[in-house]
Amino acid sequence: MKNARLAAVQMVSTPRVDDNLQAAGQLIAEAVAQGADLVALPEYFPIMGLRDGDKFKVAEAEAGGPIQDFLSASARRHGIWLVGGSIPLVAGSVGKVLNSSLVFNPQGERVARYDKIHLFGFEKGAERYNESATIEAGKQLATFNTPFARVGLSICYDVRFPELYRALGVVDLLVIPAAFTETTGRAHWEILLRARAIENQCYVLAVAQGGQHENGRETHGNSMLIDPWGDIIDRRTKGPGIVIGELNHARIAEVRTSLPALTHRVM
Repeated sequence: MKNARLAAVQMVSTPRVDDNLQAAGQLIAEAVAQGADLVALPEYFPIMGLRDGDKFKVAEAEAGGPIQDFLSASARRHGIWLVGGSIPLVAGSVGKVLNSSLVFNPQGERVARYDKIHLFGFEKGAERYNESATIEAGKQLATFNTPFARVGLSICYDVRFPELYRALGVVDLLVIPAAFTETTGRAHWEILLRARAIENQCYVLAVAQGGQHENGRETHGNSMLIDPWGDIIDRRTKGPGIVIGELNHARIAEVRTSLPALTHRVM
């Protein structure tokens, strides 16, 4: 496989879909101008609502909608692989949506979909989150192949469950869009990401929301690209912008040859 340039688009999304799509489009173009072959957007990139119910108003059917049209058109126009962070899709359960990551190839065709499996729950003082109240959990793992990588998908809270990544098999790249809270992100985000890269001996592209949102929520940011040894290649702490770097197959081979942990597994 050939090497490739990978880019993470960090955002501070608003409650307004049109504004968020415009911001995402500008940052995608910036990443492409720097040579990106694959670009990934953060979790909830099209909407960070003022209240939980706002995502129901913009949830799309699997057949398509304005957000999916934007992703398809952006991938096709720039000739890139585009990982659409996560968007709300209509779910089978009444009163819930799916939190779904959609992948489009350079022809604008959707080639993969992953519905978030692990749903975040947290309570500390006045800070409370319960995704299971409005989100239907996914059931299927998802990977896809490009000319430069076998890629595994996950979303945010999934990063705390290493068994998910083992179940994906051997991959070259893990893409992890997220909207980590500042509280949990400050404590655990970097540690978890580097652990996933080290134990799977692959690149990790972590794509975050990063800043103060209009709904009062503060997201941790710190989007980063991590190599198979756990070294951080590029990082953006807060605010909109991009993280970019190379996926180098010689680096993957070097790590897996010098420390062949993947071949030493016994369970």
